[in-house]
Amino acid sequence: MEAKDDPRYLRGARSFVQGRFESVAREPFDDGWTPEEADKRELQTSVTIERARSIISRNDSPDIGFSQSINPYRGCAHGCPYCYARPSHAYLELSPGLDFETKLFAKTNAAELLREELAKPGYRASPIALGANTDCYQPIEREYKITRSIREVLAECGHPVTIVTKSALIERDLDLLGPMAQANLVKVFVSIGTLDREIARKLEPRAASPQRRLDVLKALSGAGVPCGVMVAALVPALNDKTMEHVLEAAAAAGATEAAYVILRLPHELKTVFKEWLAEHYPQRAGHVMSIVRQMRGGRENDPNFGTRMSGTGNYAELMQKRFDIACRRHGLNAQTREDLDSGRFRPPSPSGQLSLL
Repeated sequence: MEAKDDPRYLRGARSFVQGRFESVAREPFDDGWTPEEADKRELQTSVTIERARSIISRNDSPDIGFSQSINPYRGCAHGCPYCYARPSHAYLELSPGLDFETKLFAKTNAAELLREELAKPGYRASPIALGANTDCYQPIEREYKITRSIREVLAECGHPVTIVTKSALIERDLDLLGPMAQANLVKVFVSIGTLDREIARKLEPRAASPQRRLDVLKALSGAGVPCGVMVAALVPALNDKTMEHVLEAAAAAGATEAAYVILRLPHELKTVFKEWLAEHYPQRAGHVMSIVRQMRGGRENDPNFGTRMSGTGNYAELMQKRFDIACRRHGLNAQTREDLDSGRFRPPSPSGQLSLL
């Protein structure tokens, strides 16, 4: 782990990796005159207010269990070096590396836009995934409360919602989650990639500890909220060895469902992750990337539907078998998953006023 006087302390990315849309390429080199110095730019987290033009994103991917999602924020302060959302910062002409976790954007008009969208005559309700790209309960949610305001609109309208988070801040919203759970309108997955505190501190430097996330599962389960565990991202030869421990502990904490995702490295994320790997696990880096290529058809990333989440080959098949066996042993995914209820949806008034009818 880097020293506390290093600006990158408790950051995941190791550099300002250049985005693929930047018009000018920069590459450091040793000219023999001055020794190469580390980048000492300050890394204070900044938040820019974004007035979004639309708020519900839609997809038809067969790999994803939802067709609608809302991302209250761009960028994420948790700083996970494996985050597949990092390349999205390149669209803003910012670095998918350190910019992604220090230059954040808050969509403060999200609830207003959501109310307008749900009020449209042609809208048809189906579960909305909150925070599919970045964690909707990341630290800045404490101040901006955008996720909270979105949840209030959804609760008011009887609209189903799913959430994936690695933050303990979700406990703040148990007053909304509990009643929605009674109406079969919500399901929460808590992301836990490992129970190893040392690995977790490096992989997810500003997220809640794995043990704290188990407490979140207990709190959700105790409040009657259907919850599961997302074992992600599984990095071969690093945190995948603890998968069974995560599933066992999550089941004991009240999780009834489980899923997992193998490490994905789209676009600039390849560079971000390999820099992180070389600094924290230099002796293991070559082995990790070798297995990644084995699971991705010889490449460092496989973007194809059907295989991009789970990988292919012997190693990927072994991971699937281990996961299935552990789930059966601990009673996870034992029952047929009940769909959330979209029939309770009632559109809001665009102005927020109650209808006379």
